[in-house]
Amino acid sequence: MKTKLALVLAASMAAASPSPALAQVGKFTIVNKTNIPFSQVMVRRFGGQQWLPLTVTPVPVPSAGGRSAVDFSDQDCAFDLQATLPDGRAVVWPRVNLCDARVVSLNQSPNGALWVDYE
Repeated sequence: MKTKLALVLAASMAAASPSPALAQVGKFTIVNKTNIPFSQVMVRRFGGQQWLPLTVTPVPVPSAGGRSAVDFSDQDCAFDLQATLPDGRAVVWPRVNLCDARVVSLNQSPNGALWVDYE
């Protein structure tokens, strides 16, 4: 009887204790820190095959510090971001962590190296 009571009390205490919030992607801002405007921005889960368009406002995303709001929500964190350039070419930033990101700055050096800064 004491064992059953102890198990019931332990289970009720575990259920009442707050659990940590799960990380997930929410709304964020993309900052274009390249010298080319983006005519479209797409996303796919890291390692996935299917690109999905992001709802980005405004489009095109202006170059050299232009900012656009992104309306996107997902339980995963790791994504590839693809920006379509005005001439139709695509640039991909792989393994972008979008969890808890408020501002994602997409960068490209003059020699073509890509990186992401987070705020």
